[in-house]
Amino acid sequence: MPEHLFVYGTLRPGMAPRRLAHLMKKMRYMGRGSTPGRLYDLDAYPGAVLDPDCDTEIKGEVFQLPDDGETLAALDTYEGFDARYPASSLFVRRRCRVTLKDDSKLVCWIYVYNWQVSPEGLIRGGDYLWHKKLKSLRRRPEKDVRGSGSES
Repeated sequence: MPEHLFVYGTLRPGMAPRRLAHLMKKMRYMGRGSTPGRLYDLDAYPGAVLDPDCDTEIKGEVFQLPDDGETLAALDTYEGFDARYPASSLFVRRRCRVTLKDDSKLVCWIYVYNWQVSPEGLIRGGDYLWHKKLKSLRRRPEKDVRGSGSES
């Protein structure tokens, strides 16, 4: 039976680092999905906290993993997950139930943040891509609509 991975941050299409491109190409895109929980902005990347009882969702994409063993091991390394020492890992790999756009459910691997989060970092809406877009818009300097002439 194939295994699946739910990605919500830097492994999403268009966000994955070049050094992981060969791994991402080996995975089969299954579609968008969501899982109950909260997503936090941790500066360089997001962190997911699963909570099946909350009313918020983490939004992302689902991929079918190749049956090679090495892809998941390489992703574990990228995510800072060491199965031998999960307590000291930055992220831990867990199973979660993901709801796809067609309302079907799929059990997937997900990397959840393993350390404390600050409530101020909560990503409202649970979508890291949308959050990044809004953040970049807020950082853009406003253009002077008056032109380059001096004030009169």
